[in-house]
Amino acid sequence: MKIVSWNTNGLRATVKQGFFIPLFQKGKPDILCLQETKAHPEQLTEETRNISGYFSYFSHSKLKKGYSGVAIYSKEKPEEIFYGMGIKKFDDEGRLVGVKLKNFTIITVYFPNGGQGPHRLKYKLEFYDAFLKFILKLRKKGEHIIFCGDVNTAHEAIDLANPKANEENTGFLPIERAWVSKVIKNNFVDIFRKFYPNKIGAYTYWDQKTRARDRNVGWRLDYFFVSSEIMPKIKKTGMFSDYYGSDHCPIWLEIY
Repeated sequence: MKIVSWNTNGLRATVKQGFFIPLFQKGKPDILCLQETKAHPEQLTEETRNISGYFSYFSHSKLKKGYSGVAIYSKEKPEEIFYGMGIKKFDDEGRLVGVKLKNFTIITVYFPNGGQGPHRLKYKLEFYDAFLKFILKLRKKGEHIIFCGDVNTAHEAIDLANPKANEENTGFLPIERAWVSKVIKNNFVDIFRKFYPNKIGAYTYWDQKTRARDRNVGWRLDYFFVSSEIMPKIKKTGMFSDYYGSDHCPIWLEIY
């Protein structure tokens, strides 16, 4: 089974530019997880909402249009679908959709950006803490968890091109990075680093204003984390670094 995750930075724009449907041809996903769709389902075309052979589920911001939003397309019909964590101030931004499948539960998440002032950094850290409690609770019930998406934090210096220059910037603050470490200490595995512990220049996000992608001056902000007990089932993982249509590239993993 192949899972692909992608921050589209606006699904309607991705569709319009011709990068959405071709991803199904390139990635051949059994499950496609999207973040930052920036769309209510009714704003999407029928072709986008209902891809032949897939069940699709969307969550959107209840606060404003054209903001946040996530989606899952799955070939397998889920046993259960959930939207959000049951916490209104987080769920209203439409940042999480999860589906319980036969062998595991997969969650697509668009984690908050800590920019735009201290109040948003506070919100991001509160979201982080609530999410970790949420997945630990699911795991306690016996569920095997895979979560993926734009975490909006580079974990280690190897995960961004200019670590020194960004030590005091959100996305690489010690307090943000400490949360990623906490996730790992709670027996969730950062799949990419498990397979490629020393790989440099492996980024998933590039600033468009400075044409950073042309120079590969990027950040690894997009992750797959899996419960350690299903780690043996992970076959391989990677990035579609050459796939455009967003300021992020898609990432993927294969699971037995």
